[in-house]
Amino acid sequence: MTKFIPLILFTVLTNFLSQILLKKGMTTIGKFDLTISGLMSSALDVLLNWYIIGGIIVMVISMACHLVVLSRVEISFAYPFLGLSFVLITIYGHFALDEAVTIWRVAGVLLISAGVALVART
Repeated sequence: MTKFIPLILFTVLTNFLSQILLKKGMTTIGKFDLTISGLMSSALDVLLNWYIIGGIIVMVISMACHLVVLSRVEISFAYPFLGLSFVLITIYGHFALDEAVTIWRVAGVLLISAGVALVART
């Protein structure tokens, strides 16, 4: 199973990248109301935003890789690695987006990392 860790990590990285692209796209669009009129007025902006289009494409690639992984390894081995995307997103959010990272978030990220390390050792 450990020979598939590079493919699993590629899945994690593409998942991370897709979230970054989607966030960038939605930041450029801004907030919109969750009403019919709000959704209708923002739908075209969302559908034509290149960051969002890129994020969706990368997300599809990530999902395809994840399906390949699931066809080869146990889900209880592969799935916990996706928790690493939380770690990457938290680091990116703090350093690139200047988001506040509290001690509780750091503790959560450390627990996730420890869990992934334990699973990888099995």
